[in-house]
Amino acid sequence: MRSALTRLLDTPVRQAVGGLLLAGVGGLLLWLPIHTQIALDDWTAELRAGGEPTRAIIYDRVTKRHNTTMYFRYEIGGRTYEQEVPCVEVCRSYGDEVPIWVNPADPRDFVTDFGQLSGHRGRVQGVLGAAGFAMLLLGLLVTLSRIPFRRWLPRRAPRRRTAVRAPGGPRFTARSKHKQRARR
Repeated sequence: MRSALTRLLDTPVRQAVGGLLLAGVGGLLLWLPIHTQIALDDWTAELRAGGEPTRAIIYDRVTKRHNTTMYFRYEIGGRTYEQEVPCVEVCRSYGDEVPIWVNPADPRDFVTDFGQLSGHRGRVQGVLGAAGFAMLLLGLLVTLSRIPFRRWLPRRAPRRRTAVRAPGGPRFTARSKHKQRARR
């Protein structure tokens, strides 16, 4: 007995529509990390404008599987906080003092002077974006493979060799000397 999915995707039109839906979902997932990065850039500018300025000390730096993380220690309102910042574009040395702007509503949220936000943000969105890109490609391939291009754009018939009349002789097809040598 055939499964419901097999019966549903039995015709090329339904397969093409399914491919378009898959491509649409993939496009939305691909858009997610772009939107997230724009929102994080806006949040960075907002924290620099309205955040509480202070200085943080890098008390540790750890590298695991080609990813380096800096660990910051800073003091706000008489309390000491520790937070991690990934090394993306800038990676400061152990013991460096870095100016930061802290979110007054959440002291664990800050932006550094080199524009990096605290914590590892956007990793999940990046993975979803990569999955969305794969879904988009797969959906487009499925859709394009189900469109009957040969029915709409038939192939042109191959050109036939024209027979030339030799003066006073039967019809013959002209061949180059190269082809004559190859046949021998």
